Amino acid sequence: MYLRTRFFDFSQKVNYKTEVLAGITVAMTMIPESLSFAILAGFPPLVGLYAAFIMGLVTSILGGRPGLISGGAGAVVVVLIALMQSHGIEYVFAAVALAGIVQIMVGLFKLGKFIRLVPQPVMYGFVNGLAVIIFMAQLEQFKTIINGKQTWLSGSPLIIMTGLVALTIAIVVFFPKITKAVPPSLAAIVVVFFIVLGFGIHTKTVSDIASVSGGFPPFHIPHIPLNLETFQIILPYAVIMAGVGLTEGLLTLNLVDEITGTRGNGNRESIAQGIANILNGFFYGMGGCPMIAQTLVNLSAGARARLSGIVAALTILLIILFGAPVIGLVPMAALTGVMIMVAIGTFEWMSLRIINKMPKQDIFVGITVAVITVWLHNLALAVLIGVVISALVFAWESAKRIRARKYIDHYGIKHYEIYGPLFFGSVTAFAEKFDVVNDPAEVIIDFKDSRVADMSAIEALNKLTERYHKEGKKLHLKHLSEDCRTLLANAGDVIDINIYEDPSYRVAVDKN
Repeated sequence: MYLRTRFFDFSQKVNYKTEVLAGITVAMTMIPESLSFAILAGFPPLVGLYAAFIMGLVTSILGGRPGLISGGAGAVVVVLIALMQSHGIEYVFAAVALAGIVQIMVGLFKLGKFIRLVPQPVMYGFVNGLAVIIFMAQLEQFKTIINGKQTWLSGSPLIIMTGLVALTIAIVVFFPKITKAVPPSLAAIVVVFFIVLGFGIHTKTVSDIASVSGGFPPFHIPHIPLNLETFQIILPYAVIMAGVGLTEGLLTLNLVDEITGTRGNGNRESIAQGIANILNGFFYGMGGCPMIAQTLVNLSAGARARLSGIVAALTILLIILFGAPVIGLVPMAALTGVMIMVAIGTFEWMSLRIINKMPKQDIFVGITVAVITVWLHNLALAVLIGVVISALVFAWESAKRIRARKYIDHYGIKHYEIYGPLFFGSVTAFAEKFDVVNDPAEVIIDFKDSRVADMSAIEALNKLTERYHKEGKKLHLKHLSEDCRTLLANAGDVIDINIYEDPSYRVAVDKN
């Protein structure tokens, strides 16, 4: 990460030539991906390109950080496939616009900060799983359709495809040793393009996926009934799409923060995504979110500002309007080779080097997130499961740390000095530490090195008080922090505890 951080130092001055070339490179890699996702969902191909243009332009200008690239991402499109099949594309456009409203609300209420709750093992699993997905997606280019069935390439087509992909990878690897004036990814695409064109090599091209020719995104109000039933139909899809887009987007932003050693604004990114998706809903786009593969292509090409994203979006629009005949001739092998290198660069190889130094539970979390990401292609669900597992592991480990030091002072009062947090996971172990029957008439629980964290802790103290009360004994609490005292005071209707304050001590959170 250190080398990456130094290489992508965003504090340097903007190199406009680099920004423009990086933007063009990003556009080249985004076009086939956006087309593929649109076709996968049953949308017209141009709906994918319009989404790439709108998402890329709006988020590059208004988004939470420079360098982040957005487009028609598969993660959010997959959510809409069922709606497309059941109600048609008009409902999809309405759901995309509603998802944008949800995302804006998340940004306005500053909920983007919750991305900080994602632990590092989950990030490792997310990134590694995504790298595998990117790589596996490229294998689809080694297939063809014969008699309506998809089969693997064989013979000369396979040799040609493999050779061109290998050439692309070689150029990406070795071109920077010749010059860094041109992004190696763009150089590889251009070289392979002219080789295929010059020698008349027959291989799969962008035009074999779909036509990229069209006009400016048309303004379009979704033709749907404006009633409660329609709202109930599109709301679940909109909420899920918004959640998936924000999760993937904020995780990508977090990853770029780590790579560049700078910090973006998650709430601003959420609002920008929302505005872009609302525009998608009214300008014939399928919606989207930040795309980690294209973002890494952008960064590896040397982009350091918002200009590259703007150039990428405008390049896509120009290609739609004027450049379709040329772009349609670009070999898919060149784009496949570039994306394979992106997959290799995306994988966190450091996670393999330090795996023997990581706690077993962190290894389990990272592998689980990676497997779910690859298996279900659902990045948001994978991250959510990883966070839940990490939280449960943390709760279990914290619960085991609660301890009690016991002694009886010269007044005959028994003291329990508690160490570790008292919360839902530790209440059972906490209750087992008290000898209510054999304790003296007065008992003090010292919370100087502990804290009452939740309602389960309050209930545990309430039950302990009742046990001592039935034995005719008094229970006092000592050295409660201010927030603990507030929590107990708010629970006054359900708990009756004598809070004992030793005058020679201050409350744990008081300042001297």
